[in-house]
Amino acid sequence: MIFIVMSLLNAQFSEWSVRFLHLPGGNFGMYSYLILIFCSVITLIGLVTVIIFRKSYHSILRIAILFEVIYFFFLIISGNNPFLYFSDANNENLLMIIMYANSIVVFLIIYLIHILYSKIISSKSKKLT
Repeated sequence: MIFIVMSLLNAQFSEWSVRFLHLPGGNFGMYSYLILIFCSVITLIGLVTVIIFRKSYHSILRIAILFEVIYFFFLIISGNNPFLYFSDANNENLLMIIMYANSIVVFLIIYLIHILYSKIISSKSKKLT
């Protein structure tokens, strides 16, 4: 479930980023779908990893960290260079920086969910004792 939520959030944030930067629809109109496909592959890799190492991935936070590591790795190997903006400042290169920032924002959202979930579980366990 965490992989799916993170994938959908990354795709939605990429859609908003393309709109915010007013990038041309011909080149970037399907960018959010590309990110969704990209995240689907990450989800499959992550699910296989979680199934293989089941005992190590028992919390929301660890699964989110796994997703982020794979996501950053895929961004790097796909040629998404965030430092290119500093040598050639245009909106297309700014999108590359925003893709990394979006991923960090998605991770922070999941981290907040993890904190809330932990507090709810701990308060319920205190009531039972």
